[in-house]
Amino acid sequence: MTGKPTRAALLVSALAGILGASLAQAQTVQGVLDAEARRIQQAQEAQDQIDGIVSTTRARFDQYQGLLKEIDGLQVYNRLLQNQIDDQNTKLGELRESIDQVTVVERQILPLMTRMIAGLERFIDLDVPFLLDERHERVAALKALLNRSDVTTAEQFRNVVEAWQIEVNDYGSNSETYSAELEIDGTMRQVEFLKIGRVALLYLTPDGSRAGAWDQRTREWVKLDSSYNDEIRRGIETVRTGSPALFMIPVPPPEEG
Repeated sequence: MTGKPTRAALLVSALAGILGASLAQAQTVQGVLDAEARRIQQAQEAQDQIDGIVSTTRARFDQYQGLLKEIDGLQVYNRLLQNQIDDQNTKLGELRESIDQVTVVERQILPLMTRMIAGLERFIDLDVPFLLDERHERVAALKALLNRSDVTTAEQFRNVVEAWQIEVNDYGSNSETYSAELEIDGTMRQVEFLKIGRVALLYLTPDGSRAGAWDQRTREWVKLDSSYNDEIRRGIETVRTGSPALFMIPVPPPEEG
């Protein structure tokens, strides 16, 4: 029968249209959701990349800051080293100058020491003749010392000065006794000498029978009166033992200026 559609058919048709529209709408919403999900995923990936770049940039910036501090420290250290190098160069120049001066001084001091030794030898020859062997041996040793290459100039000079100090200070202030030979009346005899600084030089024979004194003005030995024999013996014992005692000895008058 070909009449108007029935209500049931219309209802089915309407439901079909609604279902079709709903299905189409659902597909559209899902597409939108999928697109948004993809966008969110892409945004997250982009954010992760940005975070990675920021982290890398921050690490490199921190590294750069550390390098700047290290460079500053190295610059300060280099300045300190340069100051030290400059100071060492200054001292090195002073040292070179000192070495040059030492060479000049050495060239001057060797002739000076030679003159000092010659002067010491003349001094001994003109002095009161006590301990002549010992004093002449000291001069000979000084002359030999100047010829030794294994002894420094400073050590040579120290020995020369020390010899002069012994002559001037020690011998001039101390008293001592010693035994030695002396020519008396053309005969060499063993005698005991008594030296009182450079004030007096006397001798006494072992048997105590003869005494004498050195006269620096005439530069000869003078026989003393026998009354001095016991006094000289007492003086020898006093100096030898170191015990205090009084004794009388002849002393030459002071020389007039």
